[in-house]
Parts: sequence; structure tokens; C-alpha cells
Amino acid sequence: MNVRPASGAAGVPETAARVGLLDLFLTFLRLGSVAFGGYMSLISVVENTVVRKRRLLDAGTMLDGIALANLLPGPIAVNVVAYVGHRLRGVPGAIAAAGGVTLPAFVLLVVLSELYFRYGGLPAFQKVFAGIIPAVAAVVLVTVWRLGRKTLTGGREVLLAVVAAAVMLGLPRSHAVYAPLLALAAGGLAGAWWFRPAAATGAADTRAALRRLAPALGLAALLVGAFLFPPPLARDGVAFIALTFAGMSLLLFGGGYVFIPVMGSLVVLQLGWLSQQEFVDGIALGQLTPGPIVITATFIGYKVAGLAGAAAATVAIFGVPAAMMLLAAHALDAVRGAPRVQAVTRGLHCAVVGLIFVAGVVILRSALPAGPAAPADWLLPLGIFAAALAALGRFRLDVVWVIPAAGALGYLLL
Repeated sequence: MNVRPASGAAGVPETAARVGLLDLFLTFLRLGSVAFGGYMSLISVVENTVVRKRRLLDAGTMLDGIALANLLPGPIAVNVVAYVGHRLRGVPGAIAAAGGVTLPAFVLLVVLSELYFRYGGLPAFQKVFAGIIPAVAAVVLVTVWRLGRKTLTGGREVLLAVVAAAVMLGLPRSHAVYAPLLALAAGGLAGAWWFRPAAATGAADTRAALRRLAPALGLAALLVGAFLFPPPLARDGVAFIALTFAGMSLLLFGGGYVFIPVMGSLVVLQLGWLSQQEFVDGIALGQLTPGPIVITATFIGYKVAGLAGAAAATVAIFGVPAAMMLLAAHALDAVRGAPRVQAVTRGLHCAVVGLIFVAGVVILRSALPAGPAAPADWLLPLGIFAAALAALGRFRLDVVWVIPAAGALGYLLL
């Protein structure tokens, strides 16, 4: 492993070794290969490796990244990964980490897309996937326990986490896109009030933060304008594909499932790139790969312009939000030390723990039968969940062993 002494950057423990770019890429390539189950499962896997096992970042910095990613557009998990890579090795680190974590899903979906368009139908991976999901729920809930012990140190902190979870669970499905924003807003406002310093010293340099944020706002305005008023480009060309998915990425708030109708309306009804059945099958194929659900962009790009189209769509939908994430993090650094900002951040951390808990519950619920079922249909996924929970929490096994083992059990038993 190529390491150098730590530089003492914000959030990087002084005792941590500095990670080489190749090591960073390979670490996230490995994590991206087992990141099934949605964005929070990937975040949990990253936290387990970066914070707990290798101690490259502290838990507070990880929570900062999760909170910021929930407030910005784009695939949340990849934005968090880019944030982690940036904290460790700057912009090259962000590229290495985000590239590594998305590459497995990209390669697998390109292969599946070729098989689909050549032979039709879907591969029979459902039993493996059904075994993986309960283990993913265990990964997420172990992360909640680990972060909660460090973050929820008093009654107020616990209350903020409970309120955030209640907002996530209680908001109607039709307004689910607003749930993370409302939960984080409640946590931040309550933190600003409850944890405010008795006598604030060193007021936040708001103007400096806004100056640092200006490039992100300018990039967003430019891409949204080009998305709404596209230049005269060939509709099946690589440039138009990249521009389309870059513009769409700025509308991605609240998770990939909320984004599906937006993507479907554009690529099926407006552009006619796919039939409705092909779009549905593309979503299903994306679910069979590790990584965020918006990896379906790879499938769409492949249909329109082959491998070049797949690469353009993937880079655009992940790269633009990641760039905005880094610019926003740069602005946050300008005010991080202000006491009132620290109070807001403390409230946000509590809310993030609540959000992660809800994600774990939702993932576990999705692994269980939806209606009346035989006892075995309940016992097997619950058994895999309990075994994964014990392996991760009691025996501290690495997730890269637990997730594939769960998939193998699913194939053999479910």
C-alpha cells in the first residue's frame, strides 16, 4: 500500500496514513462490487471501511458528507464517496474513489445490456438478490448502532434522531422527495437553537462561503439552461446524451426511486429512446447490479449509442453532481469553525442517524413477504438478516465477505 504521513487535513485523523490514489481506487472498486440494496447500503459499507476499520476519516466528517449529499442533487451515495475521496486526496482522490465505486455496476450493466438487446429477457439473478437484501439491512443497522453511540450522547440528540425518522416514515409517499430535506432542516434548526454557544466567537464568514459556492451555482445554471434549451445536436449523438443526463442529474433529489418517473418521461415519451417495456426492464437490470438505481442511465446510453453512449450517460449523471458536491464542501470549509455552524452541524448529524435507521428498516421490510406467506418465506430472510447481524456486529467480519455469502445462501435456500 502506498502511504505517506497524514497531512492533518480537516476530518483526517492525525494518526491515519495517507492513502495512495491506486489504493483508494482499488478500495472503492472492492466496495462498489458488493454495494447492493440502495444508496444507504453503500454509504454504510463505506463508513465501515473508511471510519471504523481503516480510520482514515472521523465519524463527524463522514456525517458531514452524508448531510451535505442529502441537501444537494445527484446520486447520494456516489456524492458521499466523492466527498470522502476529496477529503483524503483532493480532486484526484474524488475521481479515484467515485470512479472505483461505480465501475463494477457500469461494467456489469453494459454486459447485461448487450445480452438483453441481443437475446431479450432478463437474467435469473433474483434468488441471489433476495439473499443479499436482508444482509444489506444488517449492514445499515449496524452502521446506525455504531454512529449512534458516538452522536446520540444525550436526550436532545436522541430526540432529533427520532424526529428525523418520524418525518421520513410519516410523510405521504406522494411527497417522499421532500422527506430527507425536511428531516435535515428540522435537525439543523433544532441544533442551531439547542446547541448554540453561550457567547459566540468568530462569526461565520458568509460572504467567503458564497464566493466559494458561486462556481457550483454557475455550473448548475449553465447545465439547466442547456437542458431546457438544448443546442442543435444530433439526438442520438454522444454529446446530446451527455448533456441530457447532466441536466437530469440536477433534478435528482430524494433518491433514485423518486427520479424514475422523471427519467422515464424524458427518455420514453419525449425523446423516444426506449419503449416503455425496455425502460422497465432497464430499471430491473439496474437493480441486479451493485450501486445506485440511476445506473439505469448506462442501459439507456448503451441502447442509443453503444459503449460510448453508455459511458457518456454514466459520467454525466454521476460526475456533474459530484463536482457540485465538492464545490459545496469547499464552501462549507469557509464556515466550518464558526460556533453557530457547529451547532447546526451537530443537529444535522443527529438527523442523519435517523435517516440511516429508516433506510435500514425499509430495506429489511423489502426483503420480507408483502402479504400472507408460508413460515419458511419469513424465516429464511430473517435468518440471513440475523446471521449477517451477528457476523458484522459480534464477529466483526468485513462486509465484502458477508454480502457474497448472503447471496450464495439466497441462491441455495430461497
